Amino acid sequence: MTDSREAILERIRAGLGASADPALDYAAIPRDYIRAGRLDSEDRLHMLIERLRDYDTHVVESDMASVPETILTILRNNGQKKVIVADGLPPLHLPQEFNFLPERQATIQDLDDCDGIVTLCTVAIAWTGTIGLTHGPGEGARRLTLLPDRHLCIVRAGQVVETVPEAIERLASSTPLVTLISGPSATADIEMTRIRGVHGPRSLDVVLVR
Repeated sequence: MTDSREAILERIRAGLGASADPALDYAAIPRDYIRAGRLDSEDRLHMLIERLRDYDTHVVESDMASVPETILTILRNNGQKKVIVADGLPPLHLPQEFNFLPERQATIQDLDDCDGIVTLCTVAIAWTGTIGLTHGPGEGARRLTLLPDRHLCIVRAGQVVETVPEAIERLASSTPLVTLISGPSATADIEMTRIRGVHGPRSLDVVLVR
């Protein structure tokens, strides 16, 4: 069976003109697309904010010292009371007067009926308005970012890159599990009726920390 399989694959490779070494084929792929950003930091942040808002994301800018107050204001404005915080998120980012539910204590039922979650991220892509999570400390397990109806994500200015290739380079050294978020979850049926919250949170809040 193994010999037959290899014979078939060899014929496919010959038909495609591929070499015997996949690494050489990969290295030979033309990469003449834009691989590095050209904007300065301010324009890069402006692009990210513009893209996020195009996707109906609520964006609030803040400095590091004001992050807890900013988060508290967002939670109160949205009437959120039961909020789960990702394990490993530094307490200094959180308002002390709000009683958060730690992720490690949350059940599936808690994830289903909570008012929202708070996480960090690994990278944000200005060009596409995309936030990347690798689910390390402060970013939560994947189920945390899929089940609740509202997601508040803290994005530091230093995590913002301009292009997708730059983001992929940053993600290359992370865990294999990556979640990419471009605005609140939404889909549309054949009549183009837009439905939010089908594959993830219905609402996305971003605190951009300069």
